[in-house]
Amino acid sequence: MRSGNPALKDNTFLDLGSGTLVRNDAGAMSINGTVNKTALLLVITLAGALFTWSQFATAVAAGNPGAVMPYVWGGAIGGFVVALVTIFKKEWAMVTAPVYAVLEGLFLGAVSAMFEMRYPGIVMQAVGLTFGTLAALLMAYRSGLIKATENFKLGVVAATGGIALLYLVNIGMRLFGFDGMGFIHESSLMGIAFSGFVVVIAALNLVLDFDFIESGVEQGAPKHMEWYAAFGLLVTLIWLYLEMLRLLSKLQSRN
Repeated sequence: MRSGNPALKDNTFLDLGSGTLVRNDAGAMSINGTVNKTALLLVITLAGALFTWSQFATAVAAGNPGAVMPYVWGGAIGGFVVALVTIFKKEWAMVTAPVYAVLEGLFLGAVSAMFEMRYPGIVMQAVGLTFGTLAALLMAYRSGLIKATENFKLGVVAATGGIALLYLVNIGMRLFGFDGMGFIHESSLMGIAFSGFVVVIAALNLVLDFDFIESGVEQGAPKHMEWYAAFGLLVTLIWLYLEMLRLLSKLQSRN
C-alpha cells in the first residue's frame, strides 16, 4: 500500500516491533467509523475556524488586524508538531487528531478571513470546490472509474514529494534573503498553471487515501486506526483547501 499523504504510508497498519499487521477483530476498523470520525474532525476544525474568523473581524474593526497573528502561527506550528506526534504515535490519534483539528481550525480561520477581506466570496468558492472535489473523486473511486494502481500511486507520491521539496527550497531561499521562486506566489500564467497542477495532485491524494483506508478495513486494522485514518484524510483536505484558495486568489487578482 502506498499513499502520498505522510500520515498514511506503507507501514501505517503494521506493528513497529514485529513488522506484522496489527489486528484486533473484536474492535476492527470500519468505513462507517472512519467516516463518522472524519465528520467530527471537520466540525471541530470549523469551530476553531469560526473563532479566529470572528477574532479577525474584531481586530480589523479595531484597526489592528495583526492581532490574530498569534493564532496563525500558533495554529500552524502547533498543528505541525501535533501532526508529527500523531504520525509516530498512531495509537494516540483519539486525542491528538481532535487537537490537530482545533489548531488547524485556528490557523485556517484567520488565513481564510484575510483572503476573504481581499477577495470577497473566495472562501465559499474554495470550500465548495474542495468538498465538490472530495465527493466527485469518492464517487469515481467507488464506481471504479479511477483505480489506485501501483503506477498511479507511484506517480502521485513522486509528484507530491516534488511539490514538498519545491516548497521547502522556496522557504529556505526566503530565509536566506533571496527572492525565492516567484511563480509559486505570483499570478502570472506560469504561477496559475503551477497552482492548478498542485491542486490536481492534492486532489489525487484523496484517491490514494480512499484506497489506503479501504485496505486497512479489509485487513482488520484495530479500532483506533479510524481516528488515525480520519486524521490523514483531514490533512489532505486542508492541503487541498489551501491550494484552492491560492489558485482562486491568483485568478481573481488578474481580473
